[in-house]
Amino acid sequence: MSASVSPEHAPSPLFPDHSPETAPAASRPAMAAVTAKQGHLPAAVARLASSPELLNGFLRTSALFESTTLDPLSREVLIMTMAARNGCHLCVAMHTAKLTALDADSELIAALRGESPLPIPDERLEAVRQFTLAVIEASGAVDDDTLQSFLGHGYTSRNALEVVLGIGVYTMSTLANRMTAAPIDPQLARFA
Repeated sequence: MSASVSPEHAPSPLFPDHSPETAPAASRPAMAAVTAKQGHLPAAVARLASSPELLNGFLRTSALFESTTLDPLSREVLIMTMAARNGCHLCVAMHTAKLTALDADSELIAALRGESPLPIPDERLEAVRQFTLAVIEASGAVDDDTLQSFLGHGYTSRNALEVVLGIGVYTMSTLANRMTAAPIDPQLARFA
């Protein structure tokens, strides 16, 4: 649980900060697993626990996305693209922390956060960002030039479909975190 929560991120009766004792029974195993992995129960998980289906669905599909053939930096570029596009302050902080742990270049992080001009300095990572945005804009029906541009940067047709998976997973996450007004946990405050 977060120590101090701004009024716009305060729990509401609709999306309370559940504990394992107050959460629906089907959410409790996921809450315990996340707590064991992270050493604390993130406020976002506590709020998403109101819907075991959403919480469990996100955790499963997120794990699937993490197991794709997209490299870790490419996955994080996609996630940060979604987080910034959808205005999820929590996801931006969380994935800034992940990029930092991956020793990502500070210019890359600043560009993805919208703090410096785009494009991303690394052309290959810029290609995944552009492809992600194109897939969203075209509702998946990207033209051949767009697909070939993505493939021309060393990505595969499998990666193109993995981008669709990532968009789905992080649409779910960013929209749910915004709906529940999930706050940034103290552990992530320095990445906000």
